[in-house]
Amino acid sequence: MKTVEVPAKTIPVMAKTDVLVIGSGPGGLSAAIACAREGVDTMLVERYGCFGGNITQSMVGTLAWYRSNDRVVDAGGIGCEFEQMSKRMGASLSIFLYEVIDTDMFKYVADTMVTKAGILPVLHCATVDAIMEGNRIKGVVTESKSGRQAILAKRVIDATGDADIVNFAGAPYRIDPKDTLEPVTVNFGCSGVNIQTFLDYILTRKTSIADWGQKSGEKEAEEFSTYLVAPFLKAKEKGEIPKDAHLASYWNDFTDAGEVRSLNAVHMPGYDCTDVWDLTKAEIEGRKHVMWAIQALKKYTPGFEKARLRTMGASLGTRESRKIMGGYNLTEQDVLNQARFKDSIGINPEFLDGNNVAIMPSTGRYFHVPYGIILPQKVENLLVAGRCVAGDKATHAAIRQMMCCTVTGQGAGVAAAVSVKDKVTCRQVNMSRVQKALKKQGVRIE
Repeated sequence: MKTVEVPAKTIPVMAKTDVLVIGSGPGGLSAAIACAREGVDTMLVERYGCFGGNITQSMVGTLAWYRSNDRVVDAGGIGCEFEQMSKRMGASLSIFLYEVIDTDMFKYVADTMVTKAGILPVLHCATVDAIMEGNRIKGVVTESKSGRQAILAKRVIDATGDADIVNFAGAPYRIDPKDTLEPVTVNFGCSGVNIQTFLDYILTRKTSIADWGQKSGEKEAEEFSTYLVAPFLKAKEKGEIPKDAHLASYWNDFTDAGEVRSLNAVHMPGYDCTDVWDLTKAEIEGRKHVMWAIQALKKYTPGFEKARLRTMGASLGTRESRKIMGGYNLTEQDVLNQARFKDSIGINPEFLDGNNVAIMPSTGRYFHVPYGIILPQKVENLLVAGRCVAGDKATHAAIRQMMCCTVTGQGAGVAAAVSVKDKVTCRQVNMSRVQKALKKQGVRIE
């Protein structure tokens, strides 16, 4: 039996709102806050028990780790507010020119920002379908401990990261073969580290961005990186971990209590994160890789001799899955040639990290982020925020970065609010009004 028949059901309406944001990672959180600040009713729905997405679930606290000198151009807006609010609340650590967010504490920071903005929050609630009227989205169907319920909305923002709502609504998207997708990660942290010994070891090695083994320029060879691969190579040579394990660690923060709070060491290719079987396999395999990594660190890294597991990401870190087909599809030429667009909703530094390319934005160059990449084709009143916006393979290495996700999120939130107030579709929205509102919210447009 390949299929079963399920009887049709009448389901209750859980809520009605002006703008509904699905997913609360950097993109969705920014979208909801930006929208609420424009004075329209905003609802934020999250499948897990906290807001923050990749920050809180996958332990990635480096929104702008590429900010290596004062020439790097900031986008402004809510992404920078996340850093500033975290610092004010004692939830971050200053490293070089950026803030490393305490990913556990950010759960409370996000709660505070959501509450202050007047957003209606819903946690522990998965979205399983779209409610359509012709080619217009009218809301979504959810599943939770309260059962199957509907939420009706004038505008919907898909901030799921995987374009789930786009898929449910029937808007076009693409997904590359899984053996070409960027790897997935299970991040972890360690306690019991002799921090001074570890730092002495790291600083004497003088590793750079170019050591990542990716395509990069001359300037990247001069830029310091926390890249750490030697312990894992030694463990492979000794037969202590499999030779095909993709282990190479990047780390960003530490505490006086002997903690290295986040190590990005596990990189597993070949998983489709829209497939529940692949997700299950990757979570289990990833945790096994974490234990291999700690074993190697303890044995071959000065300062880690007495280290032990402190924490592990609650959810798999995903870099790439579905990508929408947008009103405009960003290209590699756009990112690398400082593209300018009349429908700009923000800017992003000339920065690529992925698909075997590492270009750091230390020259002050940047490109415009156009509204068209968050606007799906064929479905009305649906916008997209985060890594699944429209673009080619090369640009994904820029657009997937968390700070850029906040740019597309804030743009989506403001555009949705303006379209509601003007009673026009998202495709018909007045861009000058959107840009004016974004500038008022602190976003750099030009």
